[in-house]
Amino acid sequence: MALYDILPLQPQDQAWVARVVCAQWGAEIVVAHGQVFYPARLPGFWAAHDEQCLGLATYQVSGVECELITLDSLVPGAGVGTALVEAVRQAARQAGCRRLHLITTNDNLNALHFYQKRGFRLAELHPGAIQAARRLKPSIPLLGEDGIPIRDELVLEMYLPEQD
Repeated sequence: MALYDILPLQPQDQAWVARVVCAQWGAEIVVAHGQVFYPARLPGFWAAHDEQCLGLATYQVSGVECELITLDSLVPGAGVGTALVEAVRQAARQAGCRRLHLITTNDNLNALHFYQKRGFRLAELHPGAIQAARRLKPSIPLLGEDGIPIRDELVLEMYLPEQD
């Protein structure tokens, strides 16, 4: 049995979601594929233990596509990230989505490992996309994990089976 609950975000959660996103992402916005997202305004889930946030995921549904916008586990190794991805996957299926996808950057080796182990596949490479993203969010650092220059966007995806 998990030591936390996965709960849907509610409209009254926007302020604290914005604080978590700001702490984890350096601003209240994230940028992907040339678009600015405000995660606090999006649907999502959070992992809760005694009213404390252990993790957060936000997503956006567009037609038969669902994009995972943010995923943050504040207690790595406890299964929080996996549970949040599963909650988003189920929400996407319930919304009639056929594809769940996300964007990460070339330096984020931990994310590449994490998502591939959970059934995502590499789908697209957008070389140089981060240069354009920095025009929308100048706080994106030049160097990422292990000193790797942050340059490119990678799209990972999974196709969702039809409802039973």
